[in-house]
Amino acid sequence: MDVPLQSLIAVAIGIGLAAATGFRVFLPLLIAGAAARWADLPLANGFQWLATTNALLALGTASVVEVAAYYIPIVDHALDVLGGPVAVLAGVFASASTMVDIRPGVMWPIAVVGGGGMAALVKVMSALVRTKSGLWTAGLANPAVSTGETAGAIVTAIAAIVFPLICLLGIAVLLFWMGRRARQMWSGKPA
Repeated sequence: MDVPLQSLIAVAIGIGLAAATGFRVFLPLLIAGAAARWADLPLANGFQWLATTNALLALGTASVVEVAAYYIPIVDHALDVLGGPVAVLAGVFASASTMVDIRPGVMWPIAVVGGGGMAALVKVMSALVRTKSGLWTAGLANPAVSTGETAGAIVTAIAAIVFPLICLLGIAVLLFWMGRRARQMWSGKPA
C-alpha cells in the first residue's frame, strides 16, 4: 500500500499539533486556525470553521485564560488533573483537523490512537514534571514550568506546521528524554 507523501505530512502535522495540546489545549488549535486562515494550512472537511473569525476569537480568549490560569497556585494542579481528558480530546480534534484527503475510516483511528495518545503522553509527562517540581520547590518553580509548557505548545505547534516530519522526530526524541528524566527524578538517581 503506497501512502502518498501529502497524506504522511498531513498525519505528521496532526500528530505534532496533538502533542502540543498535551502542553496547552487551546494554543495549538489557535495556531492551526490562524495558519489555515493566513498561511494556507489545509483543513479536513468539516474543520474549515476553525479558521473563522469567531473561532479564532474564542480560541484566542480561551488560550489567554488557560495560560494565565497555569500561573495560579493550586489552579495549575487542578488544570493538570482535569485537563488530561480535555487534552486527549483536543489532540484527537487537532490531528483530525489536518488530515486532508484521508478517508474517515483511516483518519479517525489515526486521530484517536495517534493524536489522542500523543496528547495523553505529553500531558502525563508534563504533569509528572510539574508534580516533581512542586514537591521539590514547594511550588515555587511552577511558574517556570508553566512558561516552559506554554513555550513548548507554541514551538511544537508551529514546528508541526512548518517542519512536520522533523517535528515528529523531535517529539519522539523529547518524549524519550522526558521519560528517562522523569524516571531518574522519581528514583532519586542523579541526572
